[in-house]
Amino acid sequence: MSKVRRATHAGSWYNDSGDELRHQLEGWLNKAKSLQHPARAIIAPHAGYYYCGSCGAHAYKHVDATRVKRVFILGPSHHVRLSGCALSTTEKYQTPLFDLHIDSKIYEELYATGSFENMSLDTDESEHSIEMHLPYIAKVMESRRDEFTIVPILVGSLSPEKEQHYGKLLSRYLADPESLFVISSDFCHWGRRFHYTDYDQTKGEVWQSIEALDKKGMDIIEKMDPVGFTKYLLDYQNTICGRHPIGILLNCIDAIRKNGNGYKMSFKFTKYSQSSQCTSLQDSSVSYAAGCLMFH
Repeated sequence: MSKVRRATHAGSWYNDSGDELRHQLEGWLNKAKSLQHPARAIIAPHAGYYYCGSCGAHAYKHVDATRVKRVFILGPSHHVRLSGCALSTTEKYQTPLFDLHIDSKIYEELYATGSFENMSLDTDESEHSIEMHLPYIAKVMESRRDEFTIVPILVGSLSPEKEQHYGKLLSRYLADPESLFVISSDFCHWGRRFHYTDYDQTKGEVWQSIEALDKKGMDIIEKMDPVGFTKYLLDYQNTICGRHPIGILLNCIDAIRKNGNGYKMSFKFTKYSQSSQCTSLQDSSVSYAAGCLMFH
């Protein structure tokens, strides 16, 4: 069994030259504005960097590398049916910048709960939802290159009860100021090829209807309302591919609140974009959003 996960999407979804990739990421990060507080968790997209690399910078800009010791990455499963969550069988993930090492101690703790299964190397390497965050993590953490670990978690099609279960289980890690949670998600996938063509003509053009739909969901996420988010998805069927990782995050926040630790938290979206602006049913687009959870 290989102990290394190769950067299988480098050279196609993003640049496989470390120097060129670093330069590209720096360019996007330099254009993004800073918030007052560093992020404890971020939501950022996982499409090819040509489409969403610049959007992702508006989340990664708020990572304070001096605080972070471990990075949890929650990505949705695109290729295998999974009713729970799965962990990698490897020890390190390659990136064109440098290799990222998996936190074996945290993995042991997660396995001990009985709530996690293994993903095969083939599943691991064919999945892009986690990999697309690795270059950004390496870039923003490069000053602490050998002083942090990663905790990749592949998230399946969870029921609301399971989202709550994983949220409670992971909440103690989110409450730890040395943790960063990366929630991997694109937003609306619109068009016939995605089997989703809802269009509210009162909002104007198709792309404006899509934006209104996405922003309705983003508002609920900013309110940190897990029940409201589940209802929104049921009501509108918006094709947010990372809905379950987002659901886990919202339930983590809920569990921390219910513990009565007195933590003040806020969530703010910092960027929204679309791969193209749809004007007819022949068009298609994917939406991207960047957002940050802050502890005060």
